[in-house]
Amino acid sequence: MRPTLYEFAGGRPAFLALAEAHHARCLADPELNHPFSHPGLHPQHAERLADYWAEVLGGPTRFSETCGGHSAVLLMHSGEGDLTDLGRRFYECFVAAMDDAGLPADAEFREAMRAYMRAAVAEMLRYPDEPPPSGLPMPNWSWDGAVAR
Repeated sequence: MRPTLYEFAGGRPAFLALAEAHHARCLADPELNHPFSHPGLHPQHAERLADYWAEVLGGPTRFSETCGGHSAVLLMHSGEGDLTDLGRRFYECFVAAMDDAGLPADAEFREAMRAYMRAAVAEMLRYPDEPPPSGLPMPNWSWDGAVAR
């Protein structure tokens, strides 16, 4: 049986490294710096982000159990107006952070990860003026794309 993207990446240590590398790249970006450095950012942001990505990509449900699930993430990012450029920058930081974190260079793995992030950014940008619906299920992403829960 094929491993999940989470398992193939290297599990929790790989996702912590990815989230930390991504956070560092966002801090270095002149436009993303503000949302990633403001005082209201949770002190364990990188760990929570790692748990979120891990859960979506086949890992444990730690994020849903401790942080409120998918609708809570969308709500944090909604109502901010058009963030298309920030979404593009976020995606670019994610792609570069995979190298920084030493994730596997396997072409199929990298494309699955990029496809997930393109879909995730598009979903985050769906709520520029209003909150998302509550109770949305966590996304579930595999080698072949989105999987219904």
